Amino acid sequence: METIVTTDPMVAAEVIRSGGTAAFPTETVYGLGANVFDEAAIQKLFDAKQRPQDNPLIAHIGHLDQLDQLACDIPGFAWDLIDTFFPGPLTLVLQKGERVPLIATAGLETIGVRMPGLELAREFLTACGTPVVAPSANLSGRPSPTTWEAVKEDLDGRIDCILKGDATEIGLESTVVDCTGTGPVVLRPGAISLEQLQEIVPKASKASDADSGAALKSPGMRHRHYSPRAAVVIVKGAIPPGGPDSAFIGIDQSAGQFSNSLILSSVEEYARAVFEFFRECDRRGVKTIYCEAVPETGVGAALMDRLRRAAQG
Repeated sequence: METIVTTDPMVAAEVIRSGGTAAFPTETVYGLGANVFDEAAIQKLFDAKQRPQDNPLIAHIGHLDQLDQLACDIPGFAWDLIDTFFPGPLTLVLQKGERVPLIATAGLETIGVRMPGLELAREFLTACGTPVVAPSANLSGRPSPTTWEAVKEDLDGRIDCILKGDATEIGLESTVVDCTGTGPVVLRPGAISLEQLQEIVPKASKASDADSGAALKSPGMRHRHYSPRAAVVIVKGAIPPGGPDSAFIGIDQSAGQFSNSLILSSVEEYARAVFEFFRECDRRGVKTIYCEAVPETGVGAALMDRLRRAAQG
């Protein structure tokens, strides 16, 4: 299969309308899209990513008019979050509509829905004429792609099209919030923090680590994710001595002893850069990546979640 690389969202949208798969940029990471109502196209997506089929997908919409094609019985507090955070890096888990095939939801009666904040993404989605399911556009388990080149690195020849855009602004996947109960429950942390959600819906809470049902409803919570080939070690306190086969990423300006290091000026920059740094370390043959721990407030909570999952790989 030849993978088309284009800067034209209309070309990429035609691929979706024709039953194909197309990667596209968002403000979080690049996604790999297929028509949510086309089961054969969704199967192509799973095959291309080598993604376990018990891992649910997130449906992306270009405008709110598409929401009723996907979900039903949307509670009032979910509408409060939609009014505040759509478009943006927030996914809401809702009761799925009858038309949504179970292959898109890992057999669940719920569906994650988000409206990306990136204008190019919404232009593409609107041109598709249908909601589009889209996990991250990488081989399953690998670091999520934050550039179109990273998509090509993993999926060239495996997907039909790549819509070429800029490097992503946030660099971590969206916050996932379950809205199928009595109040919002954060299943996966992202750029929109629990504190921000609580400003809109005070009863918003975080899922318990013991809640196995939470892991079922959200992608990125059960299987190996975000991992480079190198071993990932989270560093709290003293930074170990660097070596030729090791690397460091963080915000500690004193960590200059590593030949492969990336020192950022803020947690936000750290989050934006971490997945591409993982990939660059793999290209250089790095064996161990030391990642500085950060306070778990704001996007720091999402960053630490991804680092812990990468370290488990």
